[in-house]
Amino acid sequence: MSIREFILQEVPDWDDELLARARFKAFSGQRSDWQPIFLFWRDLIINIARHFRLPLLRPSQVKDWFNRGGLTPLCLDHVLLVMYNEGDIVPSEQLVDPTTGQLSQIFRKVRNLIVRPITTPQPINAQDVFVVMSVMKDKATQVVNLLSQTHWTCSCIVTMGKFREICGGRTDESSALLSFLSSQGKARHLSVKRGDIIQGVKVSLSESPVSSISSLDYDVLHLIWTTEKLEQQLLVIDQRCERSRKSAIASMNSGNKNVALRHMRALKLANDSREKCTTFLNRVEEVLTVIGNAESTKKVTEAIQIGAEVIKSNKMSVEEVQHSLEELEESIDLQKQVENALESTPLYTSVEDEDIEEEFSKLELEFGGEDIHQPIPKVVANSTVEETEGSESTESLTDLFSNLKVADGSSSSAAYENVAAKETKTLELEAA
Repeated sequence: MSIREFILQEVPDWDDELLARARFKAFSGQRSDWQPIFLFWRDLIINIARHFRLPLLRPSQVKDWFNRGGLTPLCLDHVLLVMYNEGDIVPSEQLVDPTTGQLSQIFRKVRNLIVRPITTPQPINAQDVFVVMSVMKDKATQVVNLLSQTHWTCSCIVTMGKFREICGGRTDESSALLSFLSSQGKARHLSVKRGDIIQGVKVSLSESPVSSISSLDYDVLHLIWTTEKLEQQLLVIDQRCERSRKSAIASMNSGNKNVALRHMRALKLANDSREKCTTFLNRVEEVLTVIGNAESTKKVTEAIQIGAEVIKSNKMSVEEVQHSLEELEESIDLQKQVENALESTPLYTSVEDEDIEEEFSKLELEFGGEDIHQPIPKVVANSTVEETEGSESTESLTDLFSNLKVADGSSSSAAYENVAAKETKTLELEAA
């Protein structure tokens, strides 16, 4: 679907001349006068950007979307300016680049705070690049979800090339997304020089902010970068093996055995190289697996230590904690029993009414027309009394249960069961 088709789908009356004239004219007067037209253009711009997954846009690009026979909306610059003032779009140059130094990032933040109030009234440059914040937020969520599918830890480290590939392959979008995630505390940029300069990103895959960069993170980045290089090398070797195999077969078919032998030697050397590369790749992956398992073990150990410190600070023994958990489970089971009893009470009353109706029908057939309708109000009354008493008993049970406490444990449960048994017995006697 093209952008033109999407606009016609979103705005069925797009080609209406009267409405187009009202929408394309420049804003004048108070904001209340042109607010509906502004909302129309703002929502349409954001919907187009979200549908076509365009987190970055230029004013000139937006004008091309709405070009009608060489005419563009005269109010579009004003719309974009208001969207900028209200934070719907942000110039990409105002995003802090996490690949720069800490001092440079601080200077950029201070500059944005000072310059923004001054530059806001100025018209927007048609070639400026703006970030659609709502679309960028959706893009960030999508990238984090993709990383979560291949990593089972609370954070992960990927090379810059892999991060750019996940973002769609565009350098400008990946840089803007990295700046956005960094501003949200969800990502950190890291680089290490191991012969070549290796750049990567540490991304938080949970709700908590990403942790600070450690020396282990640099080693992990180097190992991941090595893994990707070995995988690329394996791909090249596989292609070389395939070419040598096809050339050897072609030479054999043409009767040129010497050339075929030369291709077979090249194939054997390529297979040997592939075996060595695969072995090295497996060793690197094993190291990464060991590091991942160690991190998980560390998290579990820290959780156990925190739990032990809490128990110690509250002067509680392990037996007391276990006893409290058992009491809590008993209270939960008791609550479920009461809920089941309360749910079954209306059904029991309904069955009783049906039995009474069947008995009454049998009496009609037996006495054949005698006036037996007199006892009916009594039955209904009795049923009503029983329902009233049943609801009162239910309320008393609920009140008793609400006064239960976990600390009281088994004594409260026993008292409740005695009262419940008495109430049930009373209901059975009254029903008889």
